[in-house]
Amino acid sequence: MITAQQLHKAFKTKTGPVQAVDGVDFTAEDGRITGLLGPNGAGKTTTLRMLYTLMQPDSGRVLVDGIDASQDPAAVRRALGVLPDARGVYKRLTARENIRYFGELHGLSKAQISDRTRVLGEQLDMGEILDRQTEGFSQGQRTKTAIARALVHDPRNVILDEPTNGLDVMTTRAMRDFLFKLRDDGRCVIFSSHIMQEVAALCDRIVIIAKGRVVADGTADELRARFGKPNLEDAFVSAIGSEEGLLA
Repeated sequence: MITAQQLHKAFKTKTGPVQAVDGVDFTAEDGRITGLLGPNGAGKTTTLRMLYTLMQPDSGRVLVDGIDASQDPAAVRRALGVLPDARGVYKRLTARENIRYFGELHGLSKAQISDRTRVLGEQLDMGEILDRQTEGFSQGQRTKTAIARALVHDPRNVILDEPTNGLDVMTTRAMRDFLFKLRDDGRCVIFSSHIMQEVAALCDRIVIIAKGRVVADGTADELRARFGKPNLEDAFVSAIGSEEGLLA
């Protein structure tokens, strides 16, 4: 389980401080896919970076399975599998070598790495690319490799920042099935996306962030009912205040 408690984060700019995150508060439960949705500049990526310890909040707390990220960030990282917004792979290594390297960083044995590589390779349909050098991989192949290396240590909590961005239809469908399997295994999954249909189809709960705050949360049906809208996109626009907010 991942909990964000009143997270605040500001950045200094030439024109003065900018409050990127202003009291974000939500809980992502085990066995559920929690969607993080918001317009550009809403604070989603900053929030995610605080959740996986890349940034420290100015105030507030991140708890992962009850562990305070500010008190024991190493333990939190061990409990997390993260696909960040920047997910380059080591081009001179094969997919298998990329996965092995991350397994070694997590202190796994050769046998554990071999077993996890086999399992993830099957789940992500990587059989034909595991032993290919990643230079020249398609976007989908790079994403699969990045996800496999992020999950090599078998974490119970998974954070995915736009995992289907740039993927073709068939790879996107396979990725959705993989996310459902993570959920059905009882893992906590946080999923960020700009694609409304995808969020509505995948997420058990949706947290909408605008101007650094949580402005609404609930299931897709609950959000549509709350704002009296026929689809999630219209409910989203109502939640953030106006269509102009999408361009903020």
